Amino acid sequence: MAKVDLHNERYQAGRETRESVLGEAHVARAEANVTEFDKPFQDLITEGAWGSVWSRDHWSKRERSMVTIALLAGLGHIDECAMHVRAAENTGATRDDIREAMLHVAVYAGVPAANSAIKVIKDVFKQMDAEKAGGQE
Repeated sequence: MAKVDLHNERYQAGRETRESVLGEAHVARAEANVTEFDKPFQDLITEGAWGSVWSRDHWSKRERSMVTIALLAGLGHIDECAMHVRAAENTGATRDDIREAMLHVAVYAGVPAANSAIKVIKDVFKQMDAEKAGGQE
């Protein structure tokens, strides 16, 4: 298996984009938990998903965020969906945007998929609101 050159431009762009979307703390936690087993996977998503797709300039991060949330919800990948809902604050995607994405999921991927995702998204919003309220006291 080819070793990822951690100094190549696509990997570096991917790491920067990943941090800007998911947050530096999230990426630091992910990197701290990397093992020999999942390192190739982490390198793949950093270079491939974040460096090749998320780093493109045709769509904004907000647009990519909405599409990603809708796809993850439609496919039933609820944990990843929740992570990207949290990250939406960093991309400019609003709660209204996410609600509209869920309506699209309901029509194009099915009401059960949207319903499951909406339950999780509401919990994520509740957690985020509690975190903000706790930080203001």
